[in-house]
Amino acid sequence: MDRWIRRVWAGMRRGLVLVLGIILGLGWGMPAAWATVRTLEEAPGQVVVQSRQTVQDQRGRSWQVIAFKRQRPDGTATFAVRLVGFPGSVTLDRQQPLTLTNSLGKTFTAADASGKIFTDAERPEPHVGQYDLQPLLSQLQAEIPLQLALPTVEGEAVRLMVPAALVKEWQAVANAG
Repeated sequence: MDRWIRRVWAGMRRGLVLVLGIILGLGWGMPAAWATVRTLEEAPGQVVVQSRQTVQDQRGRSWQVIAFKRQRPDGTATFAVRLVGFPGSVTLDRQQPLTLTNSLGKTFTAADASGKIFTDAERPEPHVGQYDLQPLLSQLQAEIPLQLALPTVEGEAVRLMVPAALVKEWQAVANAG
């Protein structure tokens, strides 16, 4: 009788493992991998198209990555990426550009544009950076992932992996409108 109970219990465990494997394999209960592209009207004739996603740095800290295109009433457009870390986690060095390196080893740099986003220029948020990607748009390939290196005053760059699917989403934002 005791052996029979052990065999039944072992069979139930195997069955449970199988069911959990199937559920996880199908992605049930898992959040969507990528955000959707959103369009917002900021003012009459001024539209912002944006993508928001959370990625982790090399230390496992979460960063909000917001890529956006701002279309102004005069017809001009800008494309930038805003990177937002957890308050108190890092102090970005805004004197240095953002470095983007694709998986093929090609490196690009994006100028800091953070001065445009803070209402109190004397006290900018140290964990928020914005970078002008407009000059790089034609060079970014949607099929190739990127590594972003954000310079910090501490000296160690924050490294963020941007999967190809997110680069593709950035291209959709840049081409919208």
